[in-house]
Amino acid sequence: MRATWRRSLQLRVVTITLVTSSLLVGGFAYLIADKITSILLENAETDVRLRLSSGSDYAAKQLSLYSQPQEAQLQETIDGTVNYLAGGDPQQTSGVVVGIIADKSGIIKPRFSPDVRVGPLISRELRASVAAGNIASQIRTGELAGQPKTKYLVYGSPVPTQFDGGVELYYLVPLTRQDATARDARAAVVATGVALVLLLGLLAALVTRLVVSPVRVAARTAQRLSAGLLDQRMVVSGEDDLALLAASFNQMATNLQRQILRLEEMSRLQRRFTSDVSHELRTPLTTVRMAADLIFAEREEFDPAVARSAELLQAELDRFEELLTDLLEISRFDAGFAVLDAEPTDLVPVVHRVVDRLAGLAERIGVPIELDVPDAPVIAEVDPRRVERVLRNLVGNAVEHGEGKPVRIALGQDETAVAITVRDRGVGLKPGEEKLVFNRFWRADPSRARQTGGTGLGLSISLEDARLHGGWLEAWGAPGQGAQFRLTLPARAGDRLTTSPLRLVPADATLPFGGPRAGGLLAIGPGPGGALAVGPAPGVDDRAEVGS
Repeated sequence: MRATWRRSLQLRVVTITLVTSSLLVGGFAYLIADKITSILLENAETDVRLRLSSGSDYAAKQLSLYSQPQEAQLQETIDGTVNYLAGGDPQQTSGVVVGIIADKSGIIKPRFSPDVRVGPLISRELRASVAAGNIASQIRTGELAGQPKTKYLVYGSPVPTQFDGGVELYYLVPLTRQDATARDARAAVVATGVALVLLLGLLAALVTRLVVSPVRVAARTAQRLSAGLLDQRMVVSGEDDLALLAASFNQMATNLQRQILRLEEMSRLQRRFTSDVSHELRTPLTTVRMAADLIFAEREEFDPAVARSAELLQAELDRFEELLTDLLEISRFDAGFAVLDAEPTDLVPVVHRVVDRLAGLAERIGVPIELDVPDAPVIAEVDPRRVERVLRNLVGNAVEHGEGKPVRIALGQDETAVAITVRDRGVGLKPGEEKLVFNRFWRADPSRARQTGGTGLGLSISLEDARLHGGWLEAWGAPGQGAQFRLTLPARAGDRLTTSPLRLVPADATLPFGGPRAGGLLAIGPGPGGALAVGPAPGVDDRAEVGS
């Protein structure tokens, strides 16, 4: 449901419309129902007050003939007055109860018509207010003569007499009709409000659909364009803003298609040019190599200046041949012709072969190489030639940039992957350089003299070799702390990587704010599919790091 809410604009608009309109309509419905109830109650109170005033005057006139409560026929007059006032109700079935109470006299009995027990409906507070000479009222709920519970409007008024008897006149008017009318009004208001809310929701859904449908079509068309279907277009209908959007989108897609085709053609020509040049240079290079080898072999018979020139020529020809070989390899990757010859391979001897091959360079520069490889075989389905080339590039770079400090090579494995890390403690990488280190012909310090005569394509080819395996080649570096490269390959060819057996950020790395490393967003490099891989956040073990 959360995902549906995030993805569907129409659902959000309709839901917000329904909730907002429900609150507004509910508020208006409450106000209207409350107003209707108040009006009905005011009308009932006005009617009862008029009847109470008339009844009080009539009772006062009837009782004005008596000066003492002990006089004969006073009780009969009171009974007749109550019956008259009750009989004066034009609706005999209305349930109105009329009564006179004169408790102070101690002689006159309370009289109600109809003759029911109304004690629970006339509260002490109401009696006290009426006894004090006020006209008072209350709304009470109770049962009379076995009838179901009913809400009554109770009004009381003192009746002026010539004797001190405390005569009080009470009207008990049922509010059944008013309650029924109020309920009907509330039901009508609620039904109208629900219908209005549903209508607003339907209207919002229709309007949103009119707006969202072209946007969805544009999104689907954009997805097809991103998938390489460059001939996809939107249907333009009408002349409104949405039609303008569709026309603009189509124009943009046409321009993109034109530019992409142009770039593809340029890229194809560039790859072909590189490949053709590399192949065409092979023949003259072979001739020059033969002549250079002859001169180099006879250099001792030349004077020292010419002999030194022969040595320089030989070294530059070696570098030129390496450059041509790398260019041809890059051309194969660019053209999609690179093939992986995977076979079960023990990586321990591969690591040892690379170290033995570079031992002379390391000894000449003064950089010791430390190995941390298991004694047991580490078997993986890889192309040993390509893995050895990747390691040769990584270890060669580490030795060249090691600043005379040890270079450490570690090999690890788990059930799904194998990993090799190459750690140097040289000048390291500045922030952002770990994103550039795999670019072709990129150098961290262009003024730095090369010790190995590299071509500037080693890491680029290594990255392509790792991708061909379905693996990762990632870099971490920090100024003054050196750098570490990690090659992670699936143990079985074709499997998908999710984790790496070895850390990318070294355990001895220091955070920028000081203190030992506990994990940090320091490692950025090409991950699965060539995307950037970011190292673990603080406190996270990057053994479970996933390229993202």
